Amino acid sequence: MLTFIGLGLYDHRDISVKGLECIRKADHVVLEAYTSALMGTTLQEMQDFYKKTVTVLLREDVEQNPEDLLLRAEKEEVVFLTGGDPMVSTTHMDLRMRAHSRGIRTAIIHGASISSAVCGLSGLQNYRFGKSCSLPYPHKNWAPTTPLEVIAKNLALDLHTLVYLDIQPGRFMTVPEAVSILDTMAVERGISIPLYVGIARAGSNDPCLAAGDAAKMKSVDLGPPLHILVIPGTLHIMEHEYLEMFAGL
Repeated sequence: MLTFIGLGLYDHRDISVKGLECIRKADHVVLEAYTSALMGTTLQEMQDFYKKTVTVLLREDVEQNPEDLLLRAEKEEVVFLTGGDPMVSTTHMDLRMRAHSRGIRTAIIHGASISSAVCGLSGLQNYRFGKSCSLPYPHKNWAPTTPLEVIAKNLALDLHTLVYLDIQPGRFMTVPEAVSILDTMAVERGISIPLYVGIARAGSNDPCLAAGDAAKMKSVDLGPPLHILVIPGTLHIMEHEYLEMFAGL
């Protein structure tokens, strides 16, 4: 059996009781560490708390070479850990489909997701979000414009856009970096982005929130990662008041 367990937002204590019980009963526990990261803990702390050895998987282990994992799941109880909620990422959906096609039983134990936490922290209403996008670091002459296209379409529909920021080994994109990248692309294409909302360390005891135009957000200090960015549509009066109270708008 293959069970996908969401670990929540920040540290090893965010896991549900149901998820913890499942881990402790498992024969084999793996952690996918490339789509998200729990910044408030370490692998050793997780293993001590879960009372299990945890094997860290790279992207290629899941997307290109999952055979060992699936073979284990055919005979043993295998737990697949992810930050946030397991099925937010399409790579996890693909793995579940592969397992199902081989006759492997699967299950999901959900965890807190950044997609819902953003609404609570920012006050931006969840039903007003359009399509989300991911913003990668530019690489040499490669700078994909898809994020800006998604943002522009959502703004045209008066919808908010959740922008996931790039995570690389030892490198986590910050809100100021993201705003600089998007503002440069927007200016080049004549697109106006009047407001940015940045959030850092959702799920921790000291989450940080800031809102403002590009000039302000390029220099804002939200502290350590993880960071995430929202491009809002037109604000409802309650959304505006919430951001004034909690984000310094």
